[in-house]
Amino acid sequence: MKDVKILGSGCKRCVATAELVQAEAARLGIPVSVEKVTDYVTIAGYGVLSTPGVVIDGKVVHAGGVPKAEDIASWLSN
Repeated sequence: MKDVKILGSGCKRCVATAELVQAEAARLGIPVSVEKVTDYVTIAGYGVLSTPGVVIDGKVVHAGGVPKAEDIASWLSN
């Protein structure tokens, strides 16, 4: 199971990112655990200054803006 964290305040872009990650994981048949992280100190601890951020299995893979579905698929497949 992939551990995915969506870093952000809970804005529309953060919600859209979480939904895209879940949709791509379902499409690929990859089990994921998606956690929304809204604490700014925790977000800063990842070195993310622009949200939404995406962390997969402890590694920051994206920061700032809604990622593309094909990028999410690539991250989940690795």
